[in-house]
Amino acid sequence: MSDAAFWDRLARKYAKQPIGDMDAYETTMERTRQYLGADDSVLEIGCGTGLTALLLADAVADYHGTDISPEMITIANEKLVDEPKPSVRFSVSDSLVSDEGRGTLDAVLGFNILHLVDETEATASRVRDLLKPGGYFISKTPCLGHKWYLRPLIAAMRLVGKAPFVRSFKTSELENLVTDAGFEIVETGHYPPKLPSLFIVARKI
Repeated sequence: MSDAAFWDRLARKYAKQPIGDMDAYETTMERTRQYLGADDSVLEIGCGTGLTALLLADAVADYHGTDISPEMITIANEKLVDEPKPSVRFSVSDSLVSDEGRGTLDAVLGFNILHLVDETEATASRVRDLLKPGGYFISKTPCLGHKWYLRPLIAAMRLVGKAPFVRSFKTSELENLVTDAGFEIVETGHYPPKLPSLFIVARKI
């Protein structure tokens, strides 16, 4: 089963689930807003059902959310009908990072997605290509490499179609990946700290 098909199958159930740690989510959104401007063009990769896009839409001029799952995007567009946001659009992107123009974006966001990407290094490089000089790559990623016992569990679940591809980062590995792609890290945080789930704000250099 492809990862897109996996998320298609879970999309409706996923959409009904409450946010696991609301305090961590609100902190992530608050910190993200500090780096967005009213005239900004923003891309969110792995936007899922559009919750974050609709929340941050009023902070920017143009917000494009993409996901590999057509069903996730269908749900996001349904939400957009119920809660119209002129600055927001959603689309399916097979490559995760959409074909926005090179060097045209002020910020690229990716929340709880980098650990689900097989070629994370190539994704980070593609994100850099899309950004204007000084543009921001803002992400939050569960760093499962600090929980060694999760790796065999996830591998077993993947064999029976109960989990997608998952990469087990440690925080230092993720930070190095971002800097190696041509970014300067300007802020980090753990929201929530117990996993840890690493929030990174990185500026294109």
